[in-house]
Amino acid sequence: MSPLNLAAHLGQDEFLAQVLHRRYRHVPAAIQDPDKLITWDDLNTILATHRLEPPRFRLSADGEMLPAYRYTAPVTTRRHTVWQRLHPAELHARLAEGASLVIDAVDELHPPVARAAMELERWLRTGVQANLYASWTAREGFGVHWDDHDVVVTQIDGAKRWKLYGPTRTAPMYKDTDEPEPPPEKPVAELVLQPGDMLYLPRGWWHSVAASEGEHSLHLTFGVQTTTGAQLLSWLADDLRRHDVLREDLPVHATGAAQAIYLERLRNEVTTALEDPELIGRYAAMRDGTDLTRLRPSLPHLANVPAVPNVRLRLTTARAHLEPSQDGVVFRACDNEWEMAKEAMPLLQRLMSAAPAAVSLGELAETAGISVADAASVVSELMVGQAITVERKDDR
Repeated sequence: MSPLNLAAHLGQDEFLAQVLHRRYRHVPAAIQDPDKLITWDDLNTILATHRLEPPRFRLSADGEMLPAYRYTAPVTTRRHTVWQRLHPAELHARLAEGASLVIDAVDELHPPVARAAMELERWLRTGVQANLYASWTAREGFGVHWDDHDVVVTQIDGAKRWKLYGPTRTAPMYKDTDEPEPPPEKPVAELVLQPGDMLYLPRGWWHSVAASEGEHSLHLTFGVQTTTGAQLLSWLADDLRRHDVLREDLPVHATGAAQAIYLERLRNEVTTALEDPELIGRYAAMRDGTDLTRLRPSLPHLANVPAVPNVRLRLTTARAHLEPSQDGVVFRACDNEWEMAKEAMPLLQRLMSAAPAAVSLGELAETAGISVADAASVVSELMVGQAITVERKDDR
């Protein structure tokens, strides 16, 4: 685990049992060195070295996204394509006027943030995306709003005032039947996040945020992917296609009696499936095993991991599954499945326990009690299936 270990700061099992999806939690001074996640220098480097197009990189004020031409200039390449080059002076001017800077999915651009996101994914068993927010004035970038996913906020530098108004609809969704009622006029809580503070906020909670403390602010928001009953039923409908009644045409031209018989057959299959106590676990395992959020190439290695003890390897997912089978073990990750001999289990367990960090091939071989060459053969299969990446050195 990372020295930051966001899960431990939020409360581990107690958090899952009493806080998750239920109420907010503010943890003051949770992280001693928040700049281990990202710094202003890191942000400047990202902006200077990546062509980030709106809306992934954007400026926002009063709930509206500023037109890109107000802080960029068009550049035409030799291949006659046009991209928007960031204009630092104009960027500074817009930020001084009160715009907030946003970079979506900064975890894909900065390895320390990616590791923290993967730790949360492993703990919460769902996808996590980290967005970056920077503000300089009391002007609100987004107004009073709610998100359709839970968030874990870490304040990196400066201070930011959060006004929390609570939810007005239970677990609202992006695709929903109704909009939440407007929030109350007065907040139920008002917090000023300082560097190292953490805040957990369930989805649907109205809130507003402003750098109103007279100093600039930099924070990360880890958005937690939802896993709802609607999603479970959608997956179940596909899973039940193995039964004839799910594949048959609806008897729209049949008599009422024939339609009733069909509906009873359909009801029996669905009810039987919903009575399975392992159903939610199977669905969660399917989501974990098909997660593709952190794929990374292993260049220069294309098909095989070199049998060199100090080669370092890392799982590209924090949500891999390993279970014994009749003849060995089954490993599921990155929408692939491998059946391996039981001797591979210690190696796979070590890879999983190390995630999101890397581990050497020599250590994997020693753990499993096999040769480095045999260990390389095992992990080469995983590399071809996108489950691991070869790293020449650890990311900081």
